[in-house]
Amino acid sequence: MEDKEITQEIISVSSAPHIRGEDSTQRIMFSVVIALIPALLGSVYFFGTRALWLTFLAVITAVATEWVIQKLRKVEVTVSDGSAIVTGILLAFNLPGGVPWWLPVIGSFFAIAIGKQAFGGLGFNPMNPALLGRAFLLASWPVHMTTGWTAPLYGTKSGISTVTEATPLAALKDAIKYLNVEDKAQQSAETIAAIKGSYGNLLWGKVGGCIGETSVIFILIGALYLLYKGYINYRIPLSYIGTVALFTWIFGGVEGYFSGDPVFHVLAGGLILGAFFMATDMVTSPSSIKGQWVFGIGCGVITVIIRLVGGYPEGVSYSILLMNLTTPLLDRYLKHKPFGS
Repeated sequence: MEDKEITQEIISVSSAPHIRGEDSTQRIMFSVVIALIPALLGSVYFFGTRALWLTFLAVITAVATEWVIQKLRKVEVTVSDGSAIVTGILLAFNLPGGVPWWLPVIGSFFAIAIGKQAFGGLGFNPMNPALLGRAFLLASWPVHMTTGWTAPLYGTKSGISTVTEATPLAALKDAIKYLNVEDKAQQSAETIAAIKGSYGNLLWGKVGGCIGETSVIFILIGALYLLYKGYINYRIPLSYIGTVALFTWIFGGVEGYFSGDPVFHVLAGGLILGAFFMATDMVTSPSSIKGQWVFGIGCGVITVIIRLVGGYPEGVSYSILLMNLTTPLLDRYLKHKPFGS
């Protein structure tokens, strides 16, 4: 009997899911860019062409940094996939309109070089690069990042006519802080009362804040587009926003429990932008259904703790970054059960 030649073939099996779709990384990323265009146009309308200039600098720096580092690493250059463009836009969206021009340049460089390429590139970064770049800028140049606010077109920085603070969240935090101070109690009470009449400004975007986060309407237009395309799902945004609304209603009031203003906390700050465009990042958020619910709830809890107890009026960026680090654990312990088990 003749010996038969036996050949061995090495089969590489990737992690689930194993269904191959038609959507490429490039198509998804440029769909995100399209979804961000309404918010970008809104930022130019409210904060002027400087918002466009800051975004341009952030995008160009992000793309150039990725190209140079991949050339130095002698790996395939993938700047055409659009991921660096998305990082640049989101980094710029998290900056006040009055920051100096070099801030988005440094922030984008850090986001791509340290937040992304240092870990091996797209798909290997443990945290959202744009938010990591923002956290670096906030830690390094806190004065620029917290005093570079500009008043929007036809509006005030806070969106509340009785105060002159930088942002609505800062106005509320200061009002609660000085509510029991004799010479500031009346003004603080007026600020808190005026907040209930500021929903329209918050919804439209006539308030101070980072250039891409103020207009809830423009952000939601892009978010609905991504939901329609199926590139994000409702679980993380719903659990994130719902958790913030619930706990700010319970603990965020000045008249005891269940006296907070959840609508204000949902509309103010960067919650809507973060919930739909950064917490849903495919690389740094869980892929399991249960993990996505827990991820969103965790982001909401941390955001509320920072807003109500911490010294900083906003907590969206840090909450998402911290929960990014839990993603591998959530996917491991809350993964789907095998079919038939």
